[in-house]
Amino acid sequence: MSAHAVHVCRADYARPRHAQVLVELLDAYAQDPMGGGESLSDFAKQNLVACLAARPQAFSVLAFADEDETQPLGLINCIEGFSTFACRPLVNVHDVVVLPAYRGQRVAEHMFACAQAIAQERGACKLTLEVLSGNAGALRLYTRLGFAQYQLDPAAGSAQFLQKWLD
Repeated sequence: MSAHAVHVCRADYARPRHAQVLVELLDAYAQDPMGGGESLSDFAKQNLVACLAARPQAFSVLAFADEDETQPLGLINCIEGFSTFACRPLVNVHDVVVLPAYRGQRVAEHMFACAQAIAQERGACKLTLEVLSGNAGALRLYTRLGFAQYQLDPAAGSAQFLQKWLD
């Protein structure tokens, strides 16, 4: 597969093929060590697309090896948030998936270009994302694409991503 052959599109959650591929790709990511190493729950597999479709702030980008969309390559899920300091929307890149056989072939760059265009259409001031510190390949990609650690003042340090699960 050559990089120019990548077909990238905004996922249409109502299209059965897009819905199927989205779940398959996210499940592949979940099973990867960088995604936690466990398959998605049956609940997530059955409800993910409908739940994303019910949220107008969500959008996804899919990459295929061809216009016929027979061979999926990758996925980006995005969720719009809001920057209070800029008083504008922001877009959080929540999941980035490229199947192992297609890594290093610029698939993610094509998907990010599409995600950025959609974010700009929405008037977003920035893209944000989280990445594991041990994911060297992803860190190189994100740096190449212009992402950097977030800090307001170097003396205060860089921002950290934290979470707290709610029951």
